[in-house]
Amino acid sequence: MDAVTSASPSRIVFIDVDGTILEHGSVIAPSTVTAIRTARANGHLVYLCTGRSAGDVHPDVLAIGFDGAITNGGAFATRGDEVLVSHPMPRADVERLTDYFTSRGIEYFLQTDEHVYASAGIFAMMAEFARLRAERRAEDLRHLGLTNADADAQDDLLDAVMADATNRYLPLAQADLDAVAKAVFVSERSDGVDRAQRDLGDRFHVIPGSMPLPGGSNGEISLAGVTKGAAILEVLAHLGRSPEEAVGIGDSWNDVEMFEVCGDSVAMAGADPELQARADRVTTGVLDDGVWNAFVELDLV
Repeated sequence: MDAVTSASPSRIVFIDVDGTILEHGSVIAPSTVTAIRTARANGHLVYLCTGRSAGDVHPDVLAIGFDGAITNGGAFATRGDEVLVSHPMPRADVERLTDYFTSRGIEYFLQTDEHVYASAGIFAMMAEFARLRAERRAEDLRHLGLTNADADAQDDLLDAVMADATNRYLPLAQADLDAVAKAVFVSERSDGVDRAQRDLGDRFHVIPGSMPLPGGSNGEISLAGVTKGAAILEVLAHLGRSPEEAVGIGDSWNDVEMFEVCGDSVAMAGADPELQARADRVTTGVLDDGVWNAFVELDLV
């Protein structure tokens, strides 16, 4: 498609990372890269919109190129070096969460916008998590016809994923509790998310986790009102754009508010059916050209 004309007005796309750009095995479909770069070349803006901290976004995702990013599920947003949104969690709330997790033997992460900090038990979980991720990545690469994952390659991949999973998190003792944006927890209970919301009350927003972590259940906790959707509205106001111009694409429960505020919302095929029902349309899977197909339908490429 040619550059944006008066007949095809510029849009601003907010796109999730895990399960949308990036398959959970850490593979990106080549068509996704083409879609994002082509849309930007056509005059549209494309912002990352992720629950991850800025420092925890996969390098292959960053290499695609974006106009800005919403991170930590809406706690922060940037455009280049300019900070558009900054809503760190008050220290007293962080301490309430850490006390809650510790008193119940729940392992957890704390996210600032630069780093992710993990409780001691998290590191013991990483071996199994790394093994599952390596298997998933090998399957995803085979799906795309990018490699033959023989036994040696599988072992090398496992080593690489293991190193990434264990080295990317810092010890909890190093965390600056005045800079925390959100928490992620791993519970042995299948009802861990509902129980945490009930125990913590309306001060916090607790949703099912967007990452395939080990354990009975995992969840994400932000301050009430800190969501991707709220951050999108702040970014749009800063840019002088309207919600009708916005497109939201995602697959997880932290994308609900994004779907609610954007003029067009797209759920990935791998999203929960209940979440898909909240979107305007559903595209194909991550590795089945889902982002590209959505961009085509929306006349972005």
